[in-house]
Amino acid sequence: MGKVASFFAPAELHQSLSGALYVLSWIFGNMAAIMFTWIATFLTLVTLLPFIVHAGTDGAVGNGFGDDIEWWSLPDGLSQSKTLGKPLMLIIHKSWCGACKALKPKFAASDAIKELSKDFVMVNLLDDEEPNESKYVPDGGYIPRILFLNQAGEVQTDLINKGGNPKYKYYYPDANGVLDSMRSALKKLGGKGADEL
Repeated sequence: MGKVASFFAPAELHQSLSGALYVLSWIFGNMAAIMFTWIATFLTLVTLLPFIVHAGTDGAVGNGFGDDIEWWSLPDGLSQSKTLGKPLMLIIHKSWCGACKALKPKFAASDAIKELSKDFVMVNLLDDEEPNESKYVPDGGYIPRILFLNQAGEVQTDLINKGGNPKYKYYYPDANGVLDSMRSALKKLGGKGADEL
């Protein structure tokens, strides 16, 4: 009754400590190799992750206009347009806008828009992302607005919704009007897909 229970007999304790010391000596002895492997893996993931996740700007998403389209932020898109020689298509919209909500599923469902988007640098700006420069409101601040920019970043004020309301030249209620303007933009501004039209 007066004895204290022991979890380890002295021989078992010696074996446990020997095993733990062996593991620790192996870890410390191979620490350089382990650290090199961890660092190499980390650097590989950090380098490749942006390309795996999205080819466009990191964090740029479709916002309802189609996540399978390559989207860019405006600064990155302007740079890419110049570098790649592609025109830029800019959609300015708001999360609370009924007309924007109505256009999104029509735009996203269009295989023709998806295919033509490959010949553009695509940018969509939601809510506070809208730029303050006056060139982005050529005939008013209504939404949604779809503008086309040349490779120098200049808004092409003649590329409008020809079948739309003349008071709101850059407003598109359906995918067909968007497609017509995309084709017109490629014919005017060139780019890879212009020869196919």
